[in-house]
Amino acid sequence: MNKIPNRQAICDVLMEEAKTDKDIVVLCSDSRGSASLAPFAAAFPEQFVEVGIAEQNLVSISAGLAKCGKKAFAASPACFLSTRSYEQAKIDAAYSNTNVTLIGISGGVSYGALGMSHHSAQDIAAMAAIPNMRVYLPSDRFQTEKLFKALLRDEKPSYVRVGRNPVEDIYSEESCPFEMDKAVAFVDGVPSADTASWADEEFDAAIIACGEMVRPAVEAAALLKEQGRRAVVLDMYCVKPLDVESVIQAASRSKAVVTAEEHAPFGGLGSMVSQVVGANCPKKVINLALPDAPVITGTSKEVFDYYGLNAEGIAKKVMELI
Repeated sequence: MNKIPNRQAICDVLMEEAKTDKDIVVLCSDSRGSASLAPFAAAFPEQFVEVGIAEQNLVSISAGLAKCGKKAFAASPACFLSTRSYEQAKIDAAYSNTNVTLIGISGGVSYGALGMSHHSAQDIAAMAAIPNMRVYLPSDRFQTEKLFKALLRDEKPSYVRVGRNPVEDIYSEESCPFEMDKAVAFVDGVPSADTASWADEEFDAAIIACGEMVRPAVEAAALLKEQGRRAVVLDMYCVKPLDVESVIQAASRSKAVVTAEEHAPFGGLGSMVSQVVGANCPKKVINLALPDAPVITGTSKEVFDYYGLNAEGIAKKVMELI
């Protein structure tokens, strides 16, 4: 069982790259511990800025450093980063086109019992609505590593949401296909970032998921296979820009589409997929998401199980559709 959370993978990448790249700077809002960035602060004190509990300042200072040629990575709880500092994300990061990566830690319902004040079920919709702001939800530690290495090579603003706890590995060191802004397709359990490799396949359903919902989506496909049904799973870590080509291909080759996300039912992955499918290859799209209400109190797993955001729930919904 994997014990390394995605936030730790982020720290590992930044620490390795910071050894030779002194332009990398990490900023936290009294969150270095929960972001697993304390080791970075200890190893590279000259490349670390602690702003305290001041998320608006966090983003503005990051943008200022980026304008001075730095590669700024700002980490703060997703619930605060995507709301309290929304104007700064819109103006200082996106509108000013600064090289800032906003890292929303403990995203979704990671904070569990702390309730709606600490949940971030609106961040995908909010951040995706900002022009020039990209939105990413990596699904495991291996993909997180690939994503951050790619982000270090570009100079565009982005928002990355990761959960609090370790998630089971979907990929491995040997098998983690990755292309920036390209979904990974699981066909019969085998991942590929090459749409041509499955262009002629036929499926009963397409399951499109992001973040922590990708693992249960892949497991759901395995359950469906046991029932004689075939599903393609898209790991849509790149929620914005959405991989439209892969969505159209998956929907066109399937009888129905199901999306799964740790987010409110409005404005997230499901809404984006529905727009693409409706415009290009109309068919039924069902979005599995958190309810439009404060969620129950519990761990992430307990919340997911309660709302059917697990392998069994996804597989059941697919069977109802087809």
